[in-house]
Amino acid sequence: MGQDKAALSYNGRPQLARAVDLVARHAERCFVSIRPDQQPDPLRASYPCIMDRREIKDRLGGGPMVGVLSAHVAYPGVAWLVVACDLPMLDDTTIAALVHERNADLAATAYVGESDGLPEPLCTIWEPATLAALHNQARNQKIRPRQMLGGSAVRRLEVKKTGALENVNAPDERDRALKRLGCCEQEV
Repeated sequence: MGQDKAALSYNGRPQLARAVDLVARHAERCFVSIRPDQQPDPLRASYPCIMDRREIKDRLGGGPMVGVLSAHVAYPGVAWLVVACDLPMLDDTTIAALVHERNADLAATAYVGESDGLPEPLCTIWEPATLAALHNQARNQKIRPRQMLGGSAVRRLEVKKTGALENVNAPDERDRALKRLGCCEQEV
């Protein structure tokens, strides 16, 4: 994308602020996952943060699951409602349904991706035992969260709002998201 997706503005607000506000309505506490180089960023610093743990990054090489597993290490006994910061069309109804439909007796509660039918790991409630198993798996091999969720006992939900889980990774995807959200101007 060439830009920090968390800082991209939609309807006059950075996407990270929109995502945090959305999750905060449904969670007891809300944290932003950050890499060490993101610590001085004023946008991220305005929220409680959990820093990626070096030993997890060294094992996984990077990616969003470093943040998820770092959160699990910080608070191992809790379930985590994980939401990516590049989902500008995610809405309150979609998150509310995920929280309402949670089944804590299963590995996770996840939406099924519209395009591939696999559970979406970055709009999921991960249960503590599943995160512990992923953490242990990460010690020995590269983890593949989508495949892991696909093979586990997971509460799978269908997305009611078309496009709610579409992420923005390229300028043309952002242009489409801005149009769908009804943003009047091309925002920078």
